[in-house]
Amino acid sequence: MRFWLSMMAVPELDQLVELARHAESCGFHGVTYADHLIMPANVETPYPYTADGKLFWPIDAPWPDPWITLTLLGAETSTLHLATNIYLAALRDPFTVARSVSTAAAYSNGRVVCGVSAGWLKEEYDAAGVDFASRGRRLDEILGICRKLWAGETLSHDGEFFQFDSVILRPIPPKLVPIWVGGKAAPALRRAAANDGWLGLPATVDDNLAIVGKMQAMRQEMGLPADGFRPCVSLIEPLTEDAATRLEAGGVGDTVAIPWFPTPWEVEAFIPDGADISQLSVKKDAISRYAERVIAKHN
Repeated sequence: MRFWLSMMAVPELDQLVELARHAESCGFHGVTYADHLIMPANVETPYPYTADGKLFWPIDAPWPDPWITLTLLGAETSTLHLATNIYLAALRDPFTVARSVSTAAAYSNGRVVCGVSAGWLKEEYDAAGVDFASRGRRLDEILGICRKLWAGETLSHDGEFFQFDSVILRPIPPKLVPIWVGGKAAPALRRAAANDGWLGLPATVDDNLAIVGKMQAMRQEMGLPADGFRPCVSLIEPLTEDAATRLEAGGVGDTVAIPWFPTPWEVEAFIPDGADISQLSVKKDAISRYAERVIAKHN
């Protein structure tokens, strides 16, 4: 099992490098970082992943560019893999996306995963002047262009959203950049199945295996190999030995966690009651405990 540390809940930007170094030393496979291009001051679109539709982060939380952030973390580590979870690529043009990812890949010797999603926040799309309703088709077109640019091709393109003649991208990534797709709506799952992996939302082992099974069936229908697909799940139950065995048998070898956040199942916490999670020492101790109690049992 490969373990990823989510850094989406770290507003203390000066702690990111030290947290990444500590995660690497504790046996984490990689870190993930989230993205918003801009945060509207007035949000009316319900957040789809909370019961009340409200954001769980403050409106003025920092959202630094994820690829600049991951490039920094890659420069300060040597083995840690670097993934966006997720990157709102459809809010950009394909050249911005392709160059940002390829630059991070070049500086990290190919340790990157491009995790994307169409997104949920209509006001963000409106602010950027990008049509919200067609964001899925726009994302698919951008990803197709990026794959060709990353391969070093001289590319011309005449699509629904972008048209250009004879361009090249340099630098190209030193290794193939996997594209993982987040979300659980039907279009998101089909998009994930058509690409290289899935970034799941918090769910039980049974629910995750059922969703992964659907995507594997989609890949079979598309004529794509099962062994070319990597789901990365988030669990709302403990990762017991039985759970890990079942996940791996179902084709799931990656999981992501935020150890300093209280576990939703309230079985095991990795921080003491009342600990101040804004403190670097509290986060590092939580990472260490997670490594001792979870990673050590499954490696």
